[in-house]
Amino acid sequence: MQVGVGLPNTVPGTSGEVLIEWARLADGGPFSSVAVLDRLTYDSYDPLSTLAAAAAVTKRVRLATTIVVGPLHNTPMLAKAAASINALSGGRLVLGLAVGARREDYEAAGVDYSTRGRRLTEQLAALRDLWEEAQGPVQEGLPSILVGGLSDATFSRVARYADGYVHGGGPPRAFARAADKARAAWQECMRPGKPQLWAQGYFALGGDESAEAGARYLRDYYAFTGPFAEKIAAGLLTTPQMIAGFLRGYREAGCDEMVLFPTTADVEQLHRLGEVLNELA
Repeated sequence: MQVGVGLPNTVPGTSGEVLIEWARLADGGPFSSVAVLDRLTYDSYDPLSTLAAAAAVTKRVRLATTIVVGPLHNTPMLAKAAASINALSGGRLVLGLAVGARREDYEAAGVDYSTRGRRLTEQLAALRDLWEEAQGPVQEGLPSILVGGLSDATFSRVARYADGYVHGGGPPRAFARAADKARAAWQECMRPGKPQLWAQGYFALGGDESAEAGARYLRDYYAFTGPFAEKIAAGLLTTPQMIAGFLRGYREAGCDEMVLFPTTADVEQLHRLGEVLNELA
């Protein structure tokens, strides 16, 4: 299992300079990818713009969206942006898409929330055709596509249109159940090989102050879930031992790529996580 790191593009108050520095330093290792999240009505940076900027200061790591809320985006424009980032980065884009769950983002975008599932399916069906018709810069190899979510429709989309599945977080056993469904759908569609299996978690290293700041951020970011936000905050990885156990559980469950997202923008968090991963190697 490879381990990537999230960029703090949804951590409120993050400066552009810090965001670029995260990407530049992450490219030095030991991380395999840098990833971004997507919110509209939140103090955050646009995920695709962030990855375009990251492409300019990185040479090695994959650039992933885990995820972009696909139905909020015009499909040809999304295809164009993704193809551009893929070309700018030398073919390193991994485009993760999902329907999203925040109604306020849909209202702000003027998109009917009730149609989001149908819109995502139509979008996934169209993306590769648009790329193959050169709706963007020509780049050898198309971006990889991941689909996120937990519904039965999600796993059908993975098998029919994507290269793999991305799980939104939680304990390894929850990922294992979802991964089994992704593999089963893949086999039912008689796809060769196996789906790529990605997942994510949240970390805050450096003691109680960092842990408290990280938990506050998660409660705020996931406030739309109501009381469940507290459960998400309780899953924050705050010690090297917690990270080691978390990674071990996901590795045993068959995860291919784990992305650990920061909950504060302090670049020292990146250094601390790198030290933990180097000790585990």
